[in-house]
Amino acid sequence: MHMPLRVYTHEACLLHDTGPAHAERPERLRVVVDALRDAYPHLDWRQAPIATRGQLLRVHSEHLLEAVLESNPAELMQLDPDTVLSPRSAEAALRAAGAAVAAVDAVMIGAARRAFCAVRPPGHHATSDAAMGFCLFNSIAVAARHAIDAHGLERVAVVDFDVHHGNGTQAIFEHDRRVLYASSHQAPLYPWTGDRSETGAGNIFNATLPPGSDGALFRRIWGDRLLPAIDDFAPQLLLISAGFDGHRRDPLAELQLDAADFGWLSEALVALADRHCQGRVVSALEGGYDLDALAECSVAYLRALGA
Repeated sequence: MHMPLRVYTHEACLLHDTGPAHAERPERLRVVVDALRDAYPHLDWRQAPIATRGQLLRVHSEHLLEAVLESNPAELMQLDPDTVLSPRSAEAALRAAGAAVAAVDAVMIGAARRAFCAVRPPGHHATSDAAMGFCLFNSIAVAARHAIDAHGLERVAVVDFDVHHGNGTQAIFEHDRRVLYASSHQAPLYPWTGDRSETGAGNIFNATLPPGSDGALFRRIWGDRLLPAIDDFAPQLLLISAGFDGHRRDPLAELQLDAADFGWLSEALVALADRHCQGRVVSALEGGYDLDALAECSVAYLRALGA
C-alpha cells in the first residue's frame, strides 16, 4: 500500500509577525501550503504539536529559551538586525520545532515513510544559545537530537541545500560524530561561515558555490562530494533543511538554480535513504523568498519525495 507523504503545519506559524517588508514573511508559508494542497490532494496533513522544553534543551540553552519564550513582547522586538520577535512568535517557533519532532516519531514508528514540515520561522541559523538570521529555534537540530535520544539512533545525517550556510546546525553538531552535516551554499554570503576547511570531528562536509553558479555545478558538487560522504556514513535517518533560496529568482542570493535542480537532489537523497534507512526522510522548510519560485520548488521537492 502506498503510504501518503505526511505534512506537518500549523496556523500559528502564520502569526509570527516579522514586520512590513521583511523577507521572511507569513505569505511564504501560505503559498507553500496552498501549492501543495492544489498539487497533491492526497497528502496526509497533520497539525504540528508544541515542542517541549526538554526537547528544546537537548540543543538549546535556557538563556535562548527564556529570550524566545518569556520575552512576551507587546509589539515587534528585534533580537538582531534580521531576527524579530512578535507577540505570537513563541508559539510559531514551538510549533516549528514540534513539527520536526513529531515527524521523526512518525517515520521511526512506521506511521509515515517520509514527512515534510511546512513551518516557519526557519531554523538552521539558530545556535545553541542565539537566535539569528530569521531563526529562533533550530528545528532540524532538535529533530536530530530527538532521533538519537528518544529512538536510540547512532547515525543521523543532516542535509542542507539552503543558499545560506546552516551555521547553527554545524555549531551544534561539529563535535558530535553521531550526526553528519552536509551543506552546499553560496559563498561569500551571510552568515560568512561554511568554508570547506570547517570539518568538525570529521563529520562536517561543506561545499561552497560562487555567486552565479548554475545547476550543473550544484549537481556536480553534490554528486562528486556530498552525496558520497552521506553514503559512506550510512545514516539511519535522513533530515533535510529544505531551503529554496538558491533559485535564480530569489532576491537574497545569486545562484542560478531552478526547481528541477532541487528535484534532482531530492531524488538522489530519497535513493540514498532507501538504501540505508528504509526510506526515512524528514525535512523542514528553511529559506526561499520569491513566492512563485518557493511554491514551484516546494511542489517539485515533494514530487521527488513521493507525494
